[in-house]
Amino acid sequence: MPTPLIDRRDFLRAAGAGFVAAMTPSAWAATLDTDAIFATAFVRHGGGYGAGVMSEAGKLLYTVALPDRGHDVTFDPVSGRSVVFPRQPGTFAVVFDHARRTQPQTIAAAPGRHFYGHGVFSDDGKLLYATENDFDNAAGMIGIYDAGDGFKRLGELPTHGTGPHEVLLLGDGRTLAVANGGVETHPDFGRAKLNVATMKPSYVLIDRVTGDLIEKHEPKADLHQLSIRHMDVDSAGAVWFGCQYEGATTERPPLVGRVTRDKGLELIDMPAPALNGLRNYIGAMAANRKAGTIAVTSPAGNTYVVLDTRSAEVVAVNPMTEVCGIAPDKAGFIASSGAGDIVGGDGRKVSEPDYVWDNHILRVAGA
Repeated sequence: MPTPLIDRRDFLRAAGAGFVAAMTPSAWAATLDTDAIFATAFVRHGGGYGAGVMSEAGKLLYTVALPDRGHDVTFDPVSGRSVVFPRQPGTFAVVFDHARRTQPQTIAAAPGRHFYGHGVFSDDGKLLYATENDFDNAAGMIGIYDAGDGFKRLGELPTHGTGPHEVLLLGDGRTLAVANGGVETHPDFGRAKLNVATMKPSYVLIDRVTGDLIEKHEPKADLHQLSIRHMDVDSAGAVWFGCQYEGATTERPPLVGRVTRDKGLELIDMPAPALNGLRNYIGAMAANRKAGTIAVTSPAGNTYVVLDTRSAEVVAVNPMTEVCGIAPDKAGFIASSGAGDIVGGDGRKVSEPDYVWDNHILRVAGA
């Protein structure tokens, strides 16, 4: 792939993410107020897979090759490194340094495990937690990796459910929130869903130090096919989640909800036009904490919906072909699509027809 031209401002943005290890907290905060870069996985139309870092204007700054299709990216501001996870049932993850001080490193899944596409670093950057499948026992796991020792696998924690997808580290720095999608898969059957009739999705909180289960919440029995997949946290600390419905396509259950500590799941009622537009499938979600909004995307419905996190009311429904990736930007949200488009909250659009942007886009730095 040709090396893209980088202007001075773009270079400073990219380099800034790599230099944060030497920054004071106040300097890092200042960077967040002025600069933004994003990371995402992609597929090239001409062949090949990769992950890229781009400016807020949608310009690719540099790329790293992947052995197969990627899914989501997580970032460690302590070391300035990101990890891109594969689409399940992938068995690799790739670590790359935003400042390109070190070569990319591949993490291989443990025997009997595959990755589920998401992970998160501890606040001090010492540990990486990844959602995984113990596929012979249909049991969800969180793999634990030592980021200071070549990402050696240290062990795992049970997620107390099946098919864990996204994992978040909550504000206390100790509690992991896990979205157990409830869908059983096995690599011998590719991406086939093996238990749709009996699936049990759940939202769980786990103590990352002791492994103890703190809380577990499940949808009501008549919504047991509502697979909880993606999450983000609003400015008040509530966790919002987005779902994919595995039941009848003629049904329109709620797809978005939120949960606070010691309370059950609260599903959000949306106006019919907004809910219908999501086509029972939420592919990604992101909170803009400064704006007090959260966005959910549906590549199946070619639309993304923005809600107010205080009132839980829909404030915008935006059409966009094959939209899936979503992240906060200064004007609201930046969205990416399988059609190669990057659209900012101010309506600015950049098209890269040679690229299929994958499911998620991560805001690495910026206000």
